[in-house]
Amino acid sequence: MKRPAVTVCSMSLATLVLVAFSLQPVWADPPADQHSRNGYGKDGYGGHGMGMGMMLHGSTSHLIRHLLRHQKDIGLTDEQVGKLKELQLNLDKTRIKSEADIQIAERELRALVEDDKSDLAAIEAKLKQSEELQVGLRLAAIKARREALALLTPEQREKQKGIHEKMMQEHKSAGRRHGSPKGEPKKDDGKAN
Repeated sequence: MKRPAVTVCSMSLATLVLVAFSLQPVWADPPADQHSRNGYGKDGYGGHGMGMGMMLHGSTSHLIRHLLRHQKDIGLTDEQVGKLKELQLNLDKTRIKSEADIQIAERELRALVEDDKSDLAAIEAKLKQSEELQVGLRLAAIKARREALALLTPEQREKQKGIHEKMMQEHKSAGRRHGSPKGEPKKDDGKAN
């Protein structure tokens, strides 16, 4: 009587694998039109799409670049600047290595799935490996963000927030000048500028 349970488990695993491969992987090769500035994709993070790991890495990298760009306005010391630069370098190295490892795991997974003789346990192990690598990248970004913010004094954090809010308002204002708030082009009212 245990045979139906085994069949249900096997069918569930097979369905999971099919669903996983019917969706485009976060780390798949980008379409050719995504390659743009400095070899990065349109998202600015290596062209691999904006999976959660990339969003966190991008957000943390953006924060560190913001802090370094406004170091005088925020009042960062030379020691803080040095530590932030070291954090940025370490995060970049982690991202580059992790992305390469994830791409390799995804390609190996694709090869396993395309081979009808592949063992489902091997496919499952490769899926888990890819997920663990992605979790590692996300965690590295979270740790780096916390470390960067921990370097700041409460006063520096307030200055940083103020500068960030001002920049966000400027971006919103610039967007309104170039189109409607919803991103639709302004209608020509027939008046000359």
